[in-house]
Amino acid sequence: MESRSSSGSSPPNRSRWWHELTRYHWFVLLVASMGWLFDCLDQQLFIVARAPAMRQLLFGETPTASQEEINKAVTKYGGYATSIFMIGWATGGLIFGVMADRIGRAKTMIITILMYSAFTGLSALSVGFWDFTVYRFLTGLGVGGEFAVGVALVAEVMPDAARPFALGLLQALSTVGNIMAALINIGVGQLVMMDVMSVGNAWRWMFVVGSAPALLAVLIRRRLKEPERWQSVVASGTGPKKAGSYAELFGDPVWRRRAIVGVVLASAGVIGLWGIGFFSYELLRTVMGRRFAAEGLAPAAVESKLTLWVGITSIVQNVAGFFGIYGFGVLTHRIGRRPTFAIAFLGALASTALVFWKFDQLSDVFWMIPLMGFFQFSLFGGYAIYFPELFPTRLRSTGTSFCYNVGRYVAASGPTLLGLLTSKVFVGYEDPMRYAGVAMCATFLIGLATLPFAPETRGQPLPE
Repeated sequence: MESRSSSGSSPPNRSRWWHELTRYHWFVLLVASMGWLFDCLDQQLFIVARAPAMRQLLFGETPTASQEEINKAVTKYGGYATSIFMIGWATGGLIFGVMADRIGRAKTMIITILMYSAFTGLSALSVGFWDFTVYRFLTGLGVGGEFAVGVALVAEVMPDAARPFALGLLQALSTVGNIMAALINIGVGQLVMMDVMSVGNAWRWMFVVGSAPALLAVLIRRRLKEPERWQSVVASGTGPKKAGSYAELFGDPVWRRRAIVGVVLASAGVIGLWGIGFFSYELLRTVMGRRFAAEGLAPAAVESKLTLWVGITSIVQNVAGFFGIYGFGVLTHRIGRRPTFAIAFLGALASTALVFWKFDQLSDVFWMIPLMGFFQFSLFGGYAIYFPELFPTRLRSTGTSFCYNVGRYVAASGPTLLGLLTSKVFVGYEDPMRYAGVAMCATFLIGLATLPFAPETRGQPLPE
């Protein structure tokens, strides 16, 4: 059984927080971290496979269009596919967030893992743009539900003193899933170079690998229990108010205000990462693809080399992101949630604009990309720590899902907007994606402007 100290208010031990954890605490943290890690693996597989998938699904194995036409179409339709995926993500988050408050965190986690694994695998069978986006939407349903379920589970099981560190570690480990996707991408690129698989179908094998996390649901099904905090408040039926209800969430002015603040904070960070940061791979493909082609390399060799460098870029970005996320947890425990968010938003603004305006050679991958990854990902460490602290037990998963996933509805416009800015507004400029990316960095200022309205929760127990 989990320790009842999860509801205590012992003073924080910053240096040795893990000493308070029992074996079951570690098991819950491991399970939740693996669920979110594999969730992020599936997300990142889509990111690194998006450009080659769009190229084949739109133009076939032997395209006759010019490279400029292909690049514009890939950016445009890649933005559409990403937006549809994020709409599915947001929808699943809203559905499964309520479900987790009503039927339990453990049961809902298993459902979401099975869902995103199955439809990631089916994405490999796509024959055109539209069926590909249907699979991505359905994958998004499972992906969206997993985050709020996992952080609610960890937040309610962990001792108060260990909670922010455990949640920060859970979110930081998500970058391991991203790094795994990058390594898979590099491995596939090497197999293409060795003629083991065709360049056109390499992306399909990435999605096949992405179906593997379904095994995790089988392994955790019997041992994972519902948190005692949730059982005492919701499952016992003794609570005075309904669990998992949007009417309850918005009927109370305190929870309503917190939900709105959380949505705006999440929207700024999600647009920044998914609408700008993750398109740094396309920026690299555009800038370096032109250089590799000028060196006289054949198209297959160019694509293989770009695949390798996209993988390296993703690894560098996510290693820096690990330290950014965990660093948020350490700093926020010292100076508070709001000041740490302010530093992260300002750092994300400056570093992202730098990448899109100045990235010009492969050496930039090793210092510009880490700066951007550190600050952009650090915001997500803040979401994992902060959102569960805003809502009571009966609404914790619902409120967290609402903040994180309604933010994704808003943020779903980000990739599409970047595609439109690139293909329409700045189309007459050389490398229009540079101008589009810099212009969209204004989203971080929106998050910064919201902080005065956000409650400070440092050192406070979870609301009941």
